[in-house]
Amino acid sequence: MGHSSTEQELMGQSIHHQSTPKGFRLHIGIFGRRNVGKSSLLNAITRQSVSIVSDVAGTTTDPVEKPMEFLPLGPVLFIDTAGIDDTGSLGELRIHKTHQIFDRTDLGVIVSEAGRWGDFEEQLVAELKARNIPIVMVFNKSDRGEPEAEVINQLNQKRIPVVKTSAISGEGIPDLRQSLLEVAPVEFINHPAILGDLIGPGEMAVLVVPIDKEAPKGRLILPQVQAIRDLLDSDAYCMVVKEQELQHALERLNRPPKLVVTDSQAFLKVAADTPREIPLTSFSILFARFKGDLSELIRGTLAIDRLKPGNRILIAEACSHHPIAEDIGRIKIPRWLTQYVGGKLEFKTVQGHDFPEDLSPYHLVIHCGACMMNRREMLTRMLRCRQANVPMTNYGLTIAFSLGIFERALGPFPAALEIYRNEGKGCTSLKKYQRSEREDKESIR
Repeated sequence: MGHSSTEQELMGQSIHHQSTPKGFRLHIGIFGRRNVGKSSLLNAITRQSVSIVSDVAGTTTDPVEKPMEFLPLGPVLFIDTAGIDDTGSLGELRIHKTHQIFDRTDLGVIVSEAGRWGDFEEQLVAELKARNIPIVMVFNKSDRGEPEAEVINQLNQKRIPVVKTSAISGEGIPDLRQSLLEVAPVEFINHPAILGDLIGPGEMAVLVVPIDKEAPKGRLILPQVQAIRDLLDSDAYCMVVKEQELQHALERLNRPPKLVVTDSQAFLKVAADTPREIPLTSFSILFARFKGDLSELIRGTLAIDRLKPGNRILIAEACSHHPIAEDIGRIKIPRWLTQYVGGKLEFKTVQGHDFPEDLSPYHLVIHCGACMMNRREMLTRMLRCRQANVPMTNYGLTIAFSLGIFERALGPFPAALEIYRNEGKGCTSLKKYQRSEREDKESIR
């Protein structure tokens, strides 16, 4: 896609998201005086030379737009504005164009530097506040000095987060990402669709819901209920069956469903009973997209192929359920991973809001589907893993990968599948799936 692997990792780019219309992107406007490093900051965030950088004030003449997939916010449009402390007729034109950016800014980043806070910055804050636009205040060039304590106190009183950065060294850039996540409007953090967009109005999905010891008596678990509601909201419909009835149910349909969704624990049986031409995935993988960043979690899943006996793995559960004998996080996933790796692994489990401050001892974090968390919290955990350089995946992705059906489980997500095929070449799971496909074709012949 024209980017290095490092840039792809940073941006979490995908074919699907690169085609996201600008109107559906979170617009992040970068405002400030001339020559405070706005363009350098944008280049540091994107790791690309998006904006021309010069020591000469006023280098940016027109707003520079950069659409990208920005973890953890998803599809965004960065807008690097010209300094609006400009002078002369050309300066007035730049100021006019920059003021137009306020009208389409969802999140404002004000850039300044130590010793340069004044009425100009106060006016920027007032303008954004008047429009109810969330703000992040960045003091760039932190290597040259600290902002005044009084200014910091004033911003704290206004509940405006303050970040100190150095665009040249990269210092503070992770803190800036975290601040953007924390202040982003809720509608851009909580994506609405679970699977309705994959099915379409008037179409059907088959939901495979095992009734085992962990199923709550008299009701369904939350991801299953939410999936059904999402289908109804999307003017689609569904058939709900247990894994034992799936094959018979599919045979009774006049035409195949658009998608079969299964509980991850029943992946192997459901995959065997679902014809190859029918797309298949799991609730947990749907929630990897709904509550997190599917592209990033796929890259984390590939780390399973690099695990070695003795490695430490963190299992993170969003809820505090009482574990049973065949608990998925404590028993089944450790068993399948141990078989995949061919040696003993060390597992630690945390529940609820407990999440280690220090992630460095772990070689992999495996998270549940996060149905009990909001998306912001899940994205924050993903960001912390990224900052610690620890890969992260989730239950459904781990199960599909370790059982050799990862490629099929990603079939409904073309962009995610592309990432796996490009970056997972040579991994054991992919070889296992390709061998299975060849055997199926030979048996048909």
